[in-house]
Amino acid sequence: MAEGFHPFRDMKENAKLQHEADKANFRAAKAEAKAVWEEAKMSPSARQKKMQQEREEQIKSANERIAAAQARIDAAKKNR
Repeated sequence: MAEGFHPFRDMKENAKLQHEADKANFRAAKAEAKAVWEEAKMSPSARQKKMQQEREEQIKSANERIAAAQARIDAAKKNR
């Protein structure tokens, strides 16, 4: 067998790493579900405030993406 090539050891290591990723994703999904549950218990005014904050964050993110795209456009035009 070639030096450094150990398929079963590699498979075992990959399985271990995938298991860790799966556990982390499960914990994240569980935390997100709990967050949804807690948010469902919010008062209407608190829910409105939260939704407004989310909209503001979306607008900010969109504006940042627009600025980044415009910078790319400008750079591409300069390099013609």
